[in-house]
Amino acid sequence: EATKKMYGIDQKVTRDYGTRCLIARRLVERGVRFVQILCNGQVWDHHGSIKTALPQRCVEVDKPAAALVRDLKERGLLDSTIVHWGGEMGRLPVIQFREGLTKRDKVGRDHNTYGFSQWVAGGGFRRGYIHGQTDEFSHYAVDGIIHHYDWLATILHQFGLDHKKLKFRIGPRDLRLVENDEARVAAELLA
Repeated sequence: EATKKMYGIDQKVTRDYGTRCLIARRLVERGVRFVQILCNGQVWDHHGSIKTALPQRCVEVDKPAAALVRDLKERGLLDSTIVHWGGEMGRLPVIQFREGLTKRDKVGRDHNTYGFSQWVAGGGFRRGYIHGQTDEFSHYAVDGIIHHYDWLATILHQFGLDHKKLKFRIGPRDLRLVENDEARVAAELLA
């Protein structure tokens, strides 16, 4: 019961995501090497209704996500587990009216691939470290830029894989997961 409460499984608003996080922890305990936890639908795609939808999503996932990290740490699993919270893009730092929407409560934020945040815990990454900086409008990364391909190379490195050598075959072609030759392991993020 204490574990269910920690993950929010005892509350309707956090039950779904809390259950997913607890299942993920159990899979890691049993040696599963890769676990992806998804939310239902496009819950972070707030082109509209951001003023109500975003706070609701945060309530649904914050407690279970924190419980997962805490539980992995308490069980001695966090150092060998990477918990990555993020996606392929962020959101613009400004609220926008979408065409056809006239009510202020229906506003949202469009995609932003130029400067956004992710967080990571465990797996050999530095603890309590904040990396990079955006411009004064929080639109563009201006310092400590980590490109998508650098991030992927770094994750693969922490998995014990060399992003330059990792290849897979599609038909007659050998392809690399990280095809950008400039990709680098972002050692500054590692403990």
